[in-house]
Amino acid sequence: MSGAGGRDGSSVPDEEWERFLRESVTGAAGAPVEPSARAREVERRLREHTGQPESPRTYSPARPRRRTGWYVTGLVAALALLVVALFPQQVVGWFGGGDDGGQDAPLAAESEAPREAPGAEPGLRPTLAEPFRGSPAARWADGAAGITVPPARATGWMDAAQVERALRQSRDFLVAAGLDRRVLRGERPATAIALLNPHQTDVQEYLRAALSTAGTPERDPLLLFSRFRPEQARLVGDVVKTRGRLTYREGKRGAVEVTADVTFVYPVAPAGDGGRDAEVVRTIVRREVVMSWDDPAKVITEPGTMSLVSYALDMTNGGCSAPAGYFVPPFGTADEQPADGTRQVDPYDRSKPIDTGDGTAATDDGCATAARS
Repeated sequence: MSGAGGRDGSSVPDEEWERFLRESVTGAAGAPVEPSARAREVERRLREHTGQPESPRTYSPARPRRRTGWYVTGLVAALALLVVALFPQQVVGWFGGGDDGGQDAPLAAESEAPREAPGAEPGLRPTLAEPFRGSPAARWADGAAGITVPPARATGWMDAAQVERALRQSRDFLVAAGLDRRVLRGERPATAIALLNPHQTDVQEYLRAALSTAGTPERDPLLLFSRFRPEQARLVGDVVKTRGRLTYREGKRGAVEVTADVTFVYPVAPAGDGGRDAEVVRTIVRREVVMSWDDPAKVITEPGTMSLVSYALDMTNGGCSAPAGYFVPPFGTADEQPADGTRQVDPYDRSKPIDTGDGTAATDDGCATAARS
């Protein structure tokens, strides 16, 4: 006996059973849908990666990056490069690398001709303790270190090693002629003369005449050698400041032609004044000497010697009257005012070539006045 209930002993009415079968086939509206295995895997990976239960179809577009900062930075950099290109000397001066003696840092070596004179200096007079005070030379190198020698390369009849030796000996000549303490005291410049070609007749005649008598403008030893009368002036300290450089090229008959353009600054005091307040004057000398290292197969010469092509002098505070063969510092004239119309020169301006009119930067009626010393 069957119990009470529907078909086949079921307690579900027939109408409900038929509705269940129909919805199982077609799916009921709003009924939950079981996600597929792939969907469940994607959802799991996203949850592990982001830590948030994000739908596998969710997409968040990236925000566009603002590039305004890069544009401004690039514009500022371009303007800075333009300023450096147009005003290099001023820009270097802003950071303490200019040609002003107010800074303690030494100047870099002169590798090319400057385009302008050094900046203005405070109006300070030199002293025995500070002989270069108030001068651009305070930041120049000492002695031979201030003469820049360029890299050597094969030129003319010489290979690179021979050119290097010629450059070194050219600087040796400048040192022997302008820095040797014995020569500065008026002694014979024997070391410098030994580097000159003994077979160059005109130069040998010049040397004999210049070093044996007071000389003439054409036979003045100061055109090549720096000399002071020991009874008149004495050097202050052990340092002579220099600034300049050597250049070279192929000359006549394959020779190596070396040009020296160097300024020497000599601080001197009166020879008889040994007091602490002795007056100090700076004699400033700029020389341009062209030397030819000749091919011995084409020119009669001796090993290790060179011929002089030309030599010029620009001098300040060294005297400009009739040649005396020695520099004559103008002691006792520091407070004198230049006469109206007197031509002024800046002895530290190396941007202009030497005036070879008479080699002394003098006017027809006397010396030009130094704008500074």
